[in-house]
Amino acid sequence: MAQDQFHELTVSGVRPQTDRAKAIRFDLPDKLKSEFAFKPGQYLTVRANLDGEEVRRSYSICCRPGDGLEIGVKHLQGGVFSSFAQQLKAGDSIEVMAPNGRFIAETGGKHDYLLVAAGSGITPVLSIVKTVLRDEPDSTVTLIYANRNFDSVMFRDDLDALKDIHLARFSLLHVISEEGQDAEILSGRINAEKLNDMKKRGLIDPARYDAVYLCGPTPMVKGLRSALTDLGVAFDKIKFEVFTPTPYGKPGGEHAPAKPDLTGSEVEIILDGARRKLRVHPQEETVLGAAKAAGLEIPHSCAGGMCCTCRCKVMKGSATMDENWSLQPWELEAGYILACQARPETEKLVLDFDAA
Repeated sequence: MAQDQFHELTVSGVRPQTDRAKAIRFDLPDKLKSEFAFKPGQYLTVRANLDGEEVRRSYSICCRPGDGLEIGVKHLQGGVFSSFAQQLKAGDSIEVMAPNGRFIAETGGKHDYLLVAAGSGITPVLSIVKTVLRDEPDSTVTLIYANRNFDSVMFRDDLDALKDIHLARFSLLHVISEEGQDAEILSGRINAEKLNDMKKRGLIDPARYDAVYLCGPTPMVKGLRSALTDLGVAFDKIKFEVFTPTPYGKPGGEHAPAKPDLTGSEVEIILDGARRKLRVHPQEETVLGAAKAAGLEIPHSCAGGMCCTCRCKVMKGSATMDENWSLQPWELEAGYILACQARPETEKLVLDFDAA
């Protein structure tokens, strides 16, 4: 795996979505169009130097393949990068990595889709909805979109336009938690109970969908995934993406290594044929966190266990992971881990980022 490669892109336009969210579009030079080709559901990693520190974040692409390059950014309280991003305007430039991510829809054919999003989780879901409605003319899409109130609904104009164009193929259900609606079923939070109630009332029929996509906070995704399997949805039909935790791991706590007396581990990194050693204190940091502190650049993007950019193979020793939202069972059996989630369990750990 090669080092992360960023390209400087120019902001071509900004669309306000709510008072705390914007859609940011980039101008894509012809020479980069093939490298930045994406599948619906993927994201971009953006990077900036803020107050002397490199900050990178991942934001999902919200447009269809072939319709340019646009991401949705919601301002988070205390968010360093999201605060910076809200000030971007046409003509500004920013460093961007090529698209990545496994939360994708392989369009083609005829399918019935159910998608559930909460808040800014609409961004990858919107790309999937737009692409399916364009590229699968015989398919249907049902979208359940949860928000606190209607003022916080991102891409409301886009969704209304899609509903008007595809009346027979696109069903949109807004679930609002802090404002009453005429239909009681659409008020409150989207959870297992709400999903069951929607099925009983005939709004959805989970078992008949060919694919189900979930994107939102971790508790919501976990709860709905379990509820959907109880309602007869095959587990392999459920694709999900969660809002990830703070980058680079948190100190100690429930994810501390199994050996509490392990105060430090020698970790050897193999990357682009070169070897580099560093000391990792698993009670306090992940491998990625330690590498960042040591000034060692290893591939990474979301830093939350979702994207697999930091996937590497354990060649010697062992490590535990805080979270794993992306590695498949066969990858775990083959010895792959995510550096952003890895905490050494042995005094010596060798990680190969060049492993196929």
